[in-house]
Amino acid sequence: MRDIAESLAAWHTAGVRFAVATVVRTWRSAPRRPGAAMAVAESGEVCGSVSGGCVEGAVYELAREVLTSGEPALATYGVSDDDALEAGLTCGGTIEILVRPADDEHFPELPAVLDRIASGRPVAVASVLPENTPPATPPAPAPPPPPPPAGNLVITPDAAGPSGTLGGERLDAAITDQARGMLAQGRTGVVRVGYDGERRMDQLAVFVQSFAPPPRMLVFGAIDFASAVARMGKFLGYHVTVCDARPTFATRKRFPDADELVVQWPHRFLEDHPVDENTVICVLTHDPKFDVPLLERALLTPARYIGAMGSRRTHDTRLTRLREAGLPESALARLSSPIGLDLGARTPEETAVAIMAEIIALRWGGTGDRLTHTHRPIHH
Repeated sequence: MRDIAESLAAWHTAGVRFAVATVVRTWRSAPRRPGAAMAVAESGEVCGSVSGGCVEGAVYELAREVLTSGEPALATYGVSDDDALEAGLTCGGTIEILVRPADDEHFPELPAVLDRIASGRPVAVASVLPENTPPATPPAPAPPPPPPPAGNLVITPDAAGPSGTLGGERLDAAITDQARGMLAQGRTGVVRVGYDGERRMDQLAVFVQSFAPPPRMLVFGAIDFASAVARMGKFLGYHVTVCDARPTFATRKRFPDADELVVQWPHRFLEDHPVDENTVICVLTHDPKFDVPLLERALLTPARYIGAMGSRRTHDTRLTRLREAGLPESALARLSSPIGLDLGARTPEETAVAIMAEIIALRWGGTGDRLTHTHRPIHH
């Protein structure tokens, strides 16, 4: 929902009623991950996507029904369904879609959620899925009736308690505990609990959607290649910072897509700015006096990815200098250099694609091979 938050805020401010369809679970080669969202306004206007075009028409009609009834709905779409020819996933996967009305009556917490998303503050939204899952084995006593789904539970990592409710204090407390753990990891998914929040798998399915701040990309070196990398990183959802000690090169005109432009020695910038497990670092300086002190610090951070541009000869010289600086081999093994995948790139834009392709592959466990030559699942 992050990518359509601005449109939803505008609709809400204008008093437009709308329903939001969200991917909650996927199987096999589904085109969008859990959390992908599409909204349908009462006027018929649409924003967002849940499948890249495979089932949007069917989801649109379901959203219109939800707007009329005011009741949430859960639907599964895939090639194994009876309606596969009409709304099946051409890629062979299956997706489960939750469609909810999002007006003041059914989701009064929405403005606060959209505000936190817009300001980059983490927030999670939990909702009971409207489904009846039979227990795996019949319980001895009959289970208590499920509490009626009572809207949404909005959870933040702050000390303050959640807002909204799922229908019971103990249920809310259990989901809040799990949701905060998922939010810390930026993870979205379905958790199963008992009607009273106890740990069991056979009663309630609760969808927890996490909105963590966007991951950070730190680009060091204000060269043409860095400009292309910054554009590509922004396109892929990163909060992009470009840093260079030379004010002549680190200008807004050269880097219009960067969220942050810093004129400072790279290693000093890194000393003053925390780096977490979701940060990617691209060192494009091409100058030992910049990149060696920077990499001495970068390779000791928990950054997900650290890449450095340069020829193989430059890389070997750089490794020698880093060893002389005392970095252990375990730290040096984290360095992706020469940076990027072997795409035969020549231009700054092609090189940026190669760099981002390597980052994507490492994040999701991809091989970087041509799909036509592989036999593993496309989405793994």
